[in-house]
Amino acid sequence: MSQALPAGGRISAPHLADLLGCWRNGPHRAQSADLAAALRLLVLEGRLPVGTRLPAERELAQALDLSRTTVTAMLDRLREQDLIASRRGAGSWITLPGRPVVRAGFGPLPADEAINLAQATPAAPAELAGAVDAARLRLPEYLSGPGYAPMGLLPLRERIAERYTRRGLPTGPDQVMITSGAQHALALTLRLLVMPGQRVLVENPTYPNAVDAIRAAHAQPVPVALAPDGWDLPGIEATLRQGAPRLAYLMPDFQNPTGLRMDAEGREQLAATLRRTRTLALVDETLAELDLDGDPLDGPPPLAAFAEQQVITAGSASKMLWGGLRLGWLRAPVELAQQLAGVRASIDLGSSVLDQLVLTELLTEPDSLLARRRAQFAAARDTMIDALSAELPAWRIRRPGGGLSLWCGLDGPISTRLAAAAVNHGLHLVPGSRFGVHGGLERWLRLSFAQDPAVLTEAVHRLARAAATLTGTGAELLAVT
Repeated sequence: MSQALPAGGRISAPHLADLLGCWRNGPHRAQSADLAAALRLLVLEGRLPVGTRLPAERELAQALDLSRTTVTAMLDRLREQDLIASRRGAGSWITLPGRPVVRAGFGPLPADEAINLAQATPAAPAELAGAVDAARLRLPEYLSGPGYAPMGLLPLRERIAERYTRRGLPTGPDQVMITSGAQHALALTLRLLVMPGQRVLVENPTYPNAVDAIRAAHAQPVPVALAPDGWDLPGIEATLRQGAPRLAYLMPDFQNPTGLRMDAEGREQLAATLRRTRTLALVDETLAELDLDGDPLDGPPPLAAFAEQQVITAGSASKMLWGGLRLGWLRAPVELAQQLAGVRASIDLGSSVLDQLVLTELLTEPDSLLARRRAQFAAARDTMIDALSAELPAWRIRRPGGGLSLWCGLDGPISTRLAAAAVNHGLHLVPGSRFGVHGGLERWLRLSFAQDPAVLTEAVHRLARAAATLTGTGAELLAVT
């Protein structure tokens, strides 16, 4: 399995060939163009950091079984895009282009009509406008104060605490801190608990921005592979005992990207492991409210209900409501919540008061609103599965019980090539390799269904056309299980 590279390091030719995977898009295209597109994607994904020194042309040509002329042409293409720089006697290295390079899923789309299946984030609900109006009427109550509230506004913390209590985890508002999204919550937790060089256990595959945050904290992500049907609990315990990670980052509710959900028995076993190994866990519950086949209040209790002193829980408004609110939260034991608030002072002094008032309004009577959202996303999920079954029948698709995406099994190691080819068909994808802690996962692709059903039907049609270009026929390349 490919290892992560430090910024400014040198990559060997065999290692780069391994990262590139099956990069050829077919016999009728220029190999230098395909190779340049694949290497560019590695840069966009962050798997080739700025400053990485590339192998010599002759070595890379040998590792890829290509002529040196083809490799030279590939490097010329990337130099034209300002993605590499070269100097005689010093070789070539990854560099910053004239305009920013952004990670997959967050870049500018190639055209206005392009469809983005890389971001699993929905549009705002219709109720948002009314919540904004109500929040504006309440705002004057707060204008006489400084506007700083590191823990967050009390009414919002009360709403969130009540929701946890209804899910089987008794919670008071003093255990809740409002953050500027779940990513902010993760960054605060890492800053408080993890020192540079320490290990953090993560699932594999997992949410890629979490791995980025762990590495940005100069910590080491330690992956434990997910089984096709769930979590390897003995493997997690063995890793916690042998590697002694400082923290575990886990997503037991509609895990991103697989959509898996841990049952109550598994949570009880995992909680016992956390207690035995004295490990703290950050549990990402950003998708916990998106039970598309039932009511989340009827689902298994939060992991913290089984090991409250070992678990910090992160939540977010982005998936169930709207990412533009930029609000999340942390739920922790009181003392730990206060420590997190203290750490926050070195980053910011609180989240937007107006946005918090808007979210408070949306969560005042959340049941009917969230039920409508779940019905909307369930219809979108079923539409996408039906379209994939019709247009790409050889793909293996597990119907997730919740979340906002499908984890699609492909019939070959084509994920990176497919993401590159899809751009030419007005489709924005993120390959499976982005969800691997050390890359890989070329036989997998995550597809977001956080769009209107009609858009998803067209997106799958474009996806099938892009896939057909890899072999020349959709039927050859391309079972819902």
